[in-house]
Order: sequence, then C-alpha cells, then structure tokens
Amino acid sequence: MKAYRGKIHISIVTITVCGFAVLTLLFTDIISPLSSKYTTHVLKFKPCPKKNVDTKSSEKLVETNLESNNSLVVDDRLFDFESEECNIANGKWVFNKSIKPLYTDKSCPYLDSHVSCVKNGRLDTSYLHYEWQPDDCTLPRFDPEIVLKKLRGKKLMFVGDSLQKGQWQSFVCMVESVIHEDNKSLIRGRFHSVFTAKEYNATIEFYWAPYLVESNSDNPIIADPKKRILKVDSVAKHAQHWLHKDILVFNTYVWWMSSLKIKALWGSFVNGEQGNEELDMLIGYEIGLKTWANWVDSNVNPNKTRVFFTTMSPTHSRFLDMAATTTSNIGGCSDDDGREDRVTATTVATYRPLAYHMLSPQRLHLHLQQGQNRSQDWGRISETQCFNETKPITKKKFWSSGANKQMMSVVASVVNKMKVHITFINITQLTDYRIDAHSSIYTELLMEERRINLQRYADCIHWCLPGVPDTWNQIFSAYF
Repeated sequence: MKAYRGKIHISIVTITVCGFAVLTLLFTDIISPLSSKYTTHVLKFKPCPKKNVDTKSSEKLVETNLESNNSLVVDDRLFDFESEECNIANGKWVFNKSIKPLYTDKSCPYLDSHVSCVKNGRLDTSYLHYEWQPDDCTLPRFDPEIVLKKLRGKKLMFVGDSLQKGQWQSFVCMVESVIHEDNKSLIRGRFHSVFTAKEYNATIEFYWAPYLVESNSDNPIIADPKKRILKVDSVAKHAQHWLHKDILVFNTYVWWMSSLKIKALWGSFVNGEQGNEELDMLIGYEIGLKTWANWVDSNVNPNKTRVFFTTMSPTHSRFLDMAATTTSNIGGCSDDDGREDRVTATTVATYRPLAYHMLSPQRLHLHLQQGQNRSQDWGRISETQCFNETKPITKKKFWSSGANKQMMSVVASVVNKMKVHITFINITQLTDYRIDAHSSIYTELLMEERRINLQRYADCIHWCLPGVPDTWNQIFSAYF
C-alpha cells in the first residue's frame, strides 16, 4: 500500500508542477504585450518593417518621447536598413493625391530655375503625388525636425555633378521650412555652396566635382567632351574640401558617359595635352574610382565620418556622336550671385550630359535623325523622349538603356574592396520608372526659346523639384 500511495503522491506532484508551468506561460503571454510598451525595445523597430507588423504604437511612443524631451534624438538604429529585410529597389510608385511635398518651387528660395518646373509653366502636377512603396516593408517618412536634430553640430556634404546638386537642393528645401528665417543662410560658390542651419549648428553643403577626380573641365566647363582631359590619378584639389565632414555623399556617372573614350593625364595640366593617353571610358572610370577609394581609405575615419554613394540616376534620352553648336546650361557651377554658368558646346556626344534644348531647329532635326530615341525603351515610337509623359512606368523590373549596368558593376567592384564602409543610396531601379518627372521642356532656357518642336527640346536627364530626388533623400535620411 505504501508503494501505491507513493505513486499517487508522485503523480499529484507532477500534475501540480505542470499546472503551475502552464499558468506561468499563460501569464507571460498576457503580460508581455503590455510591458513591451514601456521598454526601450520599442525604439529598436526597423524603419522597413514587414507590412503585417503594426508599428503605430511604436511611432506614437517615439513622437511622445520627442515631445516630452526636446533633447531626445531617436536611436540611430531606428533608421538602419537591413537588406535581408528590405530591398528598397523592389516596389512600385503609388499615386496618392493626399501626398503633398514639404516645399514647392515657389516656397523654397534655393532652387535653380531649370528644375523649377511648375514655376516654368508645367500644369500637370500629378508627378508630385506619387510615393515609393517597397514590396515587403514600409519606407519611413522624411521628418525635417528629426533630421535636423540628427544633424545637430554636424557637417553634411554632397559631392558630384548636377544630379547630385539636385539632391542637395532637394535636401535643403525639405528642411529649411522648419527653420526660422533669421537662423538660416545660403552662400553659393562656383565649386562649393553651403547652407547653414544656425539653430542646429549644422551645414548642408554641395561641392562640384562631376568626375570626382580632377579635370580641365571642372571650372570653367569645357562643353566638348573631346577636349576634356582627366587626371584620373588625383583628387587632391577637390578632396581638400571634403575633409572634416561628418557625412559625405558622393556620385559620379553622367559626365563619364559623354564619350566612349576619355583622355587621361598622368602629370600636370601645365603641360596641356602633353602626356595624356586615350582610354576606354570604363577603364578610365575604374581608375578614377580607385583613386577616389584610395583617398577615402587613407583620409576618412569611419568612427567620425559616414560615407554614402548615390547609385546611378537613369537618363531617358540618348544621342549619338554628331557635331552641333549650342549654348547649354549644365547646372553645375554657380558664380557668387548664384547664377548658373552657360557654356558654348561644339559637340554633342553619346549620352551627352549637357542640356541640348538650345539647338537650332535645323541642327536639332539632324540631331534627332542621327540619334537614337530612348522613348522606344518604354514603347514610344515617336521621337518625343520624356516629353508629355504623365505617369511612371508600371512594368516590374523595367530597365532602360539609360542606366549603365557596366558602370554600376565597376562601382560595386571598387567599393567592395575598400576598408571604409560605403553605404549605397540605391535609387536606380525606382528612379528608372519615373519618365514622367524630368524637367522636360520646363526649364528656364527653354522658356526663353519657345520655338518649334518643343517636345524635342526636353531635358530627360534632370528632375523637377520638388520631385523624385525628394524620395532619394527620404531613403538617405533613413540611414544616418
């Protein structure tokens, strides 16, 4: 009987222990959702969460904390993308009439005329109401106050060509409206322009270096690509201005695409064309990028400075080699009064990155006859380029001939071998869909000409502001 009682006793103990364990697990499941609201883990949610994850309570807590403590800056991890969770390139443009840009080309005083499309007469404004939605995550909105708090006491510099200048102007316009008039200023220079947010002790700068490496066309600009000479082994003249920055954002593509060959100089420009040799564009591009990469690895302290590289902004126009005489606005260098330089071009070359809307009607007709119409990429037979396009491409994985995969592969190869970590702002695929958002015919120079065949003067390289570069900065701001 004792043995029997012992067995009953053991069973009772076992059942009791198991019962307590089950109750404990149930209690934990009930209480954990409540307690998680009051832990700091809420601030660690990804900016690109899966769509089935509800982040409203997390966002509300972040906003509450910011309101209750003005000195609080959201944890950097809040803005970190993880590629395995969010491939920003996979997604679609969604029309949303309720979306309004943070600025207009009339409200922001810092925009160049050639990107001020509405001010220059564009009546269709549907391009302003598209938002990029990745397939498997949510892109955090651009909050100018949060961005400025994260930039407090820092120097941010964009370095590159006129497309990079557009991204810089977009960034400045996206934040300037929340700064009191007395606490902001902009100083323009031929190479270096600086926007200062005095209240935040922060600067947002642009430095003109279309090749990153030195060239005889940096300033003044030489419009004929055949006369440009590049010092592919030196960035020294430019790079002295890149020092002591907290955030650097580079790009260089479209100017390299102006010719199939480049002239590379090994030495000084004092000797003119002596000592230069002709290289295939891709070879010269790789050498130039390696020169830039060596400078970054040798001069940037990754503990103090973050380095970004904006991927290629696709062009939706293509013209093959031919001779023409034109006056062009490149949108790169400005004088001290902020006026854009105009240059006289003698050659229009492959993927020419200059504005080509100033051709005479006769030259333009020949130009188009000999050129290849890139609007055929998206099924347009007529030679209208991006003119009169009012909607983005909807075909998934659309890739135009204006996005050079070979150049992008060179960039990836060089960056992968660098010691300093480089973060890509991956804009190429999502930008390639936006044939509707270029400056097109709505530029200052065109508005002065008002001649025949206006659709053929379209600038299908640069972008209206506000516009697509705002999305680039939305992505960029989520990283830093």
